[in-house]
Amino acid sequence: PGSHCLINDVDLRSHENNLAHRTREIDRERLIVRRGQPFSITLQCSKSLPPKHHLELVLHLGKRDEVLIKVQKERGAGDKWWFNQQRAQDEMLLTLHSPADAIIGQYRLAVLMMSPDGRILEKTDKIKFHLLFNPWCKDDVVYLPDESLLQEYVMNEDGVIYMGTWDYIKSNPWNYGQFEDYVMDICFEVLDNSKDALKNSKMDVEHRYDPVYVSRVITAMVNSNGDRGVLTGRWDDSYSGGVPPYRWTGSVPILQQWSKAGARAVKYGQCWVFAAVACTALRCLGIPTRLITNFSSAHDVDGNLSIDILLNERLENFHCWVESWMKRDDLPKGYDGWQVLDPTPQELSDGEFCCGPCPVTAIKEGNLGVKYDAPFVFAEVNADIIHWIVQRDGQRKKVSVDQSGVGRNISTKSVYGDYRDDVTLHYKYPEGSKEEREVYEKAGRKVTEPTNGSAEPGHLKLSIKHAKPVFGTDFDVIVEVKNEGSRDAHAKLTMLVMAVTYHSLHRGECQRQTISVTVPAHKAHKEVLRLHYDDYARCVSEHHPMRVKAFLEAPGENEPIMTVANIPLSMPELLVQVPGKAFVWDQVTAYISFTNPLPVALKGGVFTAEGAGLLTATEVHVNGYISPGQKVSVEFVFSPMRTGVRKLLVDFDCDRLKDVKGVATVVVRKRYHVV
Repeated sequence: PGSHCLINDVDLRSHENNLAHRTREIDRERLIVRRGQPFSITLQCSKSLPPKHHLELVLHLGKRDEVLIKVQKERGAGDKWWFNQQRAQDEMLLTLHSPADAIIGQYRLAVLMMSPDGRILEKTDKIKFHLLFNPWCKDDVVYLPDESLLQEYVMNEDGVIYMGTWDYIKSNPWNYGQFEDYVMDICFEVLDNSKDALKNSKMDVEHRYDPVYVSRVITAMVNSNGDRGVLTGRWDDSYSGGVPPYRWTGSVPILQQWSKAGARAVKYGQCWVFAAVACTALRCLGIPTRLITNFSSAHDVDGNLSIDILLNERLENFHCWVESWMKRDDLPKGYDGWQVLDPTPQELSDGEFCCGPCPVTAIKEGNLGVKYDAPFVFAEVNADIIHWIVQRDGQRKKVSVDQSGVGRNISTKSVYGDYRDDVTLHYKYPEGSKEEREVYEKAGRKVTEPTNGSAEPGHLKLSIKHAKPVFGTDFDVIVEVKNEGSRDAHAKLTMLVMAVTYHSLHRGECQRQTISVTVPAHKAHKEVLRLHYDDYARCVSEHHPMRVKAFLEAPGENEPIMTVANIPLSMPELLVQVPGKAFVWDQVTAYISFTNPLPVALKGGVFTAEGAGLLTATEVHVNGYISPGQKVSVEFVFSPMRTGVRKLLVDFDCDRLKDVKGVATVVVRKRYHVV
């Protein structure tokens, strides 16, 4: 090349390209583009560029350039990279076209200036860019043809996670933050730390064109079982040495902590945290994804699809997973669309703690041979529960129970706002319909009928009534036994108050009482249970409901009867306010207040705030005690980093109350300077 440079400068035109490729929220300086959609860069050439010279472009992929791609000069078939060039004086405009099934990841582009006889005169290889999936491109297998769905399932950084029990659903705001600083880099770091990548990085990179592969790797890597995954799960309510799962309000601090610690797992997660982190990573990479909550989720143990419940229940109040949208080229027709991915470590799938992608339609139709893990997901939404008690002589006796359905109120956040969409009918036919039974038969699952044969229903009816108590108050629960028969009934009534934790591995009974009752014919008997804060605070934690079970055995009745009530303990709200107008990079003040609802003083209070585009996670400590009924107010100042409608999420924690949540919406505007 001698003394004069032929290519003086390269302009990646990141501002224009990132805007056109909808990645401007991720970064404005670095070039980030989506596959199947062209982008242009400009070369400044020297004035003395001889006429017959031509350019060649080579792409390098992988940590050690494992994959090399020569960019063709003319449009071939749609499955190859190609470029065209336009020259204007000393500028050269290069437009690169990627195929819709290109490998996602960080590319290095080398531009070679060639002489007419094929010698390399000059080489520029400092050019780097990232390529992501493109759900806006109709040839991409993740193509989703509806803009309002794309705005929610790819672009929205704020979400709502549904929790609680099927009959008392709570909404929990979550900050996905998929476009926050360096989150994209961490997502690629997660892929680079997978078992496959560490074992054979060339093969791993070559598979990254496929959303089935990428989503499986992300799902396996969100939990730390068996690999260098992001989160460690813990379900026993002792979270020393880590953050309790309920305290997190967003995915970004978790991903940052994992990356900073050199791919060491963050403590601790449970199902909704695993699902939320997977949702962040998949949205960030460009795969449309939503978080799903299944209430009364079953964890099938012996595979016969009726869950025998002795007193150890294998029934979760709720379980969360994600659905990602993709065409399944690896399956016969009819399985495109939403796919279940469950990152909570439960079962091994092909040697990994990973579940899915499994087409939602395969679950609904009972086609359990479809990849991946259909039988497992099917059982979570479709088991029949049979309750048994084991009598002293070892005999098992069936118990008749009302409302024992599995897979209820399957929920996700609406595309149109912060309210709940019920998607149960995507997973199963209406309960009791003939299609439902046909699906059971197709799935090869017989509903096991109990051997003692259900005799006609008995004359005694059992019910539980309660108010909606606030955590910290004393309240009554009324158990009623009704006798619809014509003879007086003598029965043994057992009432059990228990804490319900996420996995129903209950922290134990709060109280148990067994009494003998006599109920006259056609009359009812009421028992009042008085529950005192001092007693239940020892065994119930504030983010779990309380469960009251009543169990009735009467000689002459066909089988014992049981009824169950979930009693949610409502939590105090945090008041979060951000008054005035918010402008990007201008300081705003948030005001947060909280009133202690408990009859005892609180200590060790700490507020944590975070919000995508607003601020990184910030803590404010409260000194000393907060006495009963006392109001605490704190304020803090931050400067929003990105425009748009943003959510500020705040969590309050102290010794006796954990994870009180509050949220405020902040509209961040651009400052227009009048010249």
